[in-house]
Amino acid sequence: MSTKSKSCQALLLSPKRHRLRMRRLYIAHMIHCAITQKFCHSQRVLVGIAQQRKGMRSLCLDPETPSFSMSRSSASGLSTPRFSYSESGIDQCIEAAEALVLKWNPEASAFAKVTSLFYEDRHEAMHYIKCVNQLQKAMDFLLSDNSSSQKLVLAHKLMQMAMKRLQKEFYQILSMNRAHLDPESMSTRSSRTSIRSSISDFDDDATAAEDDVPNAGDSISEVEQVSSIAMADLRSIAECMISAGYGKECIGVYKVIRKSIIDEGIYRLNVEKVSSSKINKMDWQVLELKTKTWLEAVKISVRTLFTGEKILCDHVFRAFESIRESCFAEISREGAGLLFGFPELVARTKKSPPEKMFRVLDMYTALGDLWPEIESIFSSESTSAIRSQAFESMVRITESVRTFLSKFESTIQKHSSKSPASGGVHSLTTHAMDYLANLADYNNILSEIFADWPPPSWRSMPESVLYSPDSNDLSVPALTARIAWLILVLICKLDGKAKHHKDVSLAYLFLANNLHHVVFKVHTSNLLYVLGEDWLAKHESKLAKFVGNYEKLMWGEVISSLPENPRTVISPAEAKEIFSNFNFKFEQAYRKQRPFIITDMKLREQIKASIHRKVVPTYRQFYDTHRITVGSAREMAAHVVFTPRDIEGYLSDLFFGGITADDVSSSSASSATSSPLRRHS
Repeated sequence: MSTKSKSCQALLLSPKRHRLRMRRLYIAHMIHCAITQKFCHSQRVLVGIAQQRKGMRSLCLDPETPSFSMSRSSASGLSTPRFSYSESGIDQCIEAAEALVLKWNPEASAFAKVTSLFYEDRHEAMHYIKCVNQLQKAMDFLLSDNSSSQKLVLAHKLMQMAMKRLQKEFYQILSMNRAHLDPESMSTRSSRTSIRSSISDFDDDATAAEDDVPNAGDSISEVEQVSSIAMADLRSIAECMISAGYGKECIGVYKVIRKSIIDEGIYRLNVEKVSSSKINKMDWQVLELKTKTWLEAVKISVRTLFTGEKILCDHVFRAFESIRESCFAEISREGAGLLFGFPELVARTKKSPPEKMFRVLDMYTALGDLWPEIESIFSSESTSAIRSQAFESMVRITESVRTFLSKFESTIQKHSSKSPASGGVHSLTTHAMDYLANLADYNNILSEIFADWPPPSWRSMPESVLYSPDSNDLSVPALTARIAWLILVLICKLDGKAKHHKDVSLAYLFLANNLHHVVFKVHTSNLLYVLGEDWLAKHESKLAKFVGNYEKLMWGEVISSLPENPRTVISPAEAKEIFSNFNFKFEQAYRKQRPFIITDMKLREQIKASIHRKVVPTYRQFYDTHRITVGSAREMAAHVVFTPRDIEGYLSDLFFGGITADDVSSSSASSATSSPLRRHS
């Protein structure tokens, strides 16, 4: 390809690559002209390129760099000449650089081949960096001043040797300090050991190179001191190589080594690449285990792994914003993609056991808690794809949670099993309330997820249903309205199941049992925080009405069979009739209650105490007053079946799902005068 074609191609590159390519093109052409003795002719051909090079000089040199001058000082046997833009100054600069570069040229010295410059003599290493920087300025001057090509050829060769040496040193420092530059050490670095300046900030005095590391008197650990020195050296080399146009070589070494550290860290945290099809084939137990592993891994990765790498990358390439951003994006993109993409895969999986809801909410919580740190670490345009992946996972989890709750509501409405024969708490009530109570533990997260979800339509329910928030009341939080709606759907479903009991009083007992369980779950979980005291009070009132209706329908006839004033004087015939009627009504009510159960002990004792207060005292007064008026002992035995103590015993055995210790044997005869409870009495 001709020189003209190469120049045209360079114009299509980025400004930085364009500048570096033109510099190398110009140097190569100058060397070629010197060899063929056609320098004068070539100089006219390339004058246009040189003028472009002058215009872009501000892009490649730091404006804060001191003026091009050098001072002679003696340290470690090194001599650095002071010069201005003169032939003698150029010569002295090249000579000083030549001596130091050749000394550490691994191809010319066995000592240099096996020895690290920065580990052997760090003070001399700082002078090496300075000489290379000054050599670069000399080359810039030769290019702009059209000086002798022989000097430029020599300077270019020295620069190539120096860049190879520095690239090797850069690799060695990164490789040998993996333990000291690990992300955990970086993320927990003390401010006392922070690096204060780069090699470009040094004074002319060579002793200023030690400013990059903590003083010997500082109270720091050996690991912090070693890592501080390594970070300072890496930054010095990176700034020197990038300024000289060898950034690609430097950045390439950095990416290879540091990317391997991130990838290894992600692997050690048991986060692996997995496809959507593979996740769909996993058993839920395996997927749940992977989810729990991810929950631990994401915290360590964000707060240690990526934070540490960001700190190191920002320091090493502090002088070059675009480079440090693109470099960090390159080394973290794959690992972060695996990490932040996993929740989205889980949310999209076709498996939907009840436990999945809570695992995806756990992942949403983890990402939400870490979101400020994720935004800070991946704040650049280069890492925007990583931020987008994390955010997309949260969006998918939101959609998944809403879908879960819609399916949950549909499951309640389609539930087909009848109410239990014992009238106890239905399994649907138990499972639904356990599920909602667990959901309430995520009330903060669910409030975010439901914030813009349209509220349920309360108008689809009859006005006679239990208390529910006004759908037009904007002050009702979205989460409160949604949970209240789901409980309402549950109670309406239970109301339908209660109709399977032929006896209305037992249907009320079934509803009381289940509503009590609902109220109990709300009162003893975060559902109370979600629904509020007002909701709880209204449902407790409704529970009391259910109990009252049950007592009225089941025990009303028993109570009404006794006179309002049990001590009123009546005839023996009237007393016989009242005793016989009471025996029949009590036995009938008792037999209906035998198979029924009240699971909650407190509710059971409250209902039994209420029945006892309404039945036993009145019957005892009537029994004590009129049993002797019935007639003979035989007539008494025929009409007075139960003593007050018997009634107390039978009532105490209620609501256990059958007769307990005081089991009542059945009689072959069934009549008012031959009660099945009589023999036990």
